[in-house]
Amino acid sequence: MNEETLRTIIVDGNAEETVRTAEALGKDLAGRYGLSTNQIRNIFGTVRRIEMGWPDTPQDEAGIKAAAQSYRELQLLKPKMAYQAKREGGRGSAGVETLTRVLTQAIDLVGNDRQRFQHFVDFFEATLAYHKFHGGKS
Repeated sequence: MNEETLRTIIVDGNAEETVRTAEALGKDLAGRYGLSTNQIRNIFGTVRRIEMGWPDTPQDEAGIKAAAQSYRELQLLKPKMAYQAKREGGRGSAGVETLTRVLTQAIDLVGNDRQRFQHFVDFFEATLAYHKFHGGKS
């Protein structure tokens, strides 16, 4: 996946490109790589937790701190994914590495922008849905 496609998804929030790219990635992760849904959900659960803690518009000092903490957790997700990719063995390891590479590039585009983070979540959720649709196993 090239950076321009991810930029269109994360920075611009292009819904059509999000769906198109998520379907292609989800299909590859399920078919070519044999990645399990559980391997993806481990990462997605962390992203959902970050989403819940990241306020839409921090209004006070507590909100600003919560946004900063969410940004920090998002950045720290990159080494966690890299560790999981190398720890995995067997058929799904290339899939975890592929997903890690794509999500790391996407996180770099998010920065500390809440709207871009939401585009990232939408893309990741759509990828997970298409992975399952195309036969991803639990």
